[in-house]
Amino acid sequence: MLCPPALARNVSVFMKWRTKAPSPLPLLLLMVLLAIDTTSVHGGVSLAHDGEILETRPIDAPDGFGTVIYQEIRSLLERQRLHLRDIDCYAAAAGPGSFTGIRIGLAVVKSLAEAHGKRVVPVSNLAALAWAGSGRYRAPILDARRGEVYAAVYDDQLRPVVDEVVTAWEEFLRLVGAREVTFLSPDPTMFQPGGAAPIATESHSRYRTATVSTCLAEAVAQVAVARLAEGKVMPPEAVDANYIRRPDAELKWKDPD
Repeated sequence: MLCPPALARNVSVFMKWRTKAPSPLPLLLLMVLLAIDTTSVHGGVSLAHDGEILETRPIDAPDGFGTVIYQEIRSLLERQRLHLRDIDCYAAAAGPGSFTGIRIGLAVVKSLAEAHGKRVVPVSNLAALAWAGSGRYRAPILDARRGEVYAAVYDDQLRPVVDEVVTAWEEFLRLVGAREVTFLSPDPTMFQPGGAAPIATESHSRYRTATVSTCLAEAVAQVAVARLAEGKVMPPEAVDANYIRRPDAELKWKDPD
């Protein structure tokens, strides 16, 4: 499997480290999941044990993650006295987001999972945003540029109510209508006048807006844990980026109740 060039220079060093002798006091875990997010400048790595987060490390990488992500994974595992062989499953934010960032994150988890015979859970950035929010209905929003947004609606069980789409903001807002929805974004200017998705909450009493953390690694880990429990895992070679397409037909609200 081919890795982005910036990653390839780090693979040999990292693979040598993974064969070191185990710590004299290994931490005994039942199920360990490593999640990463490299889909924006503000990414991170997170480690979970049986659904509980052991540690999350936010990473700012203005020059890209290719030269730093393996070292961050190594440091995280060393702090938790673990090795790559202790990881039972890998997860990564699969987009939408930076095209290069998505490729790097998926290449990392796919290569590590393949080397150790493990499975992968790709997680939509919109689903991770929804998990990080609150409310019965949660609408994660990301700027898709050119007057459009990446958007979806999930319920509080993270079931899709409106499928993930890229569409004009006004069209998506018409679909939501007067329902009680919490709009979520990592961008604090998203819902302000001049933002990609302006909302006048004083005119829509049922609307709420909230800003969530720019580091989605922990949310990715939590969503992946739930997907893992449902058996929604993939062999590494089957994992691909989350390419959100424009709707072929009219957007529809599908209430899960």
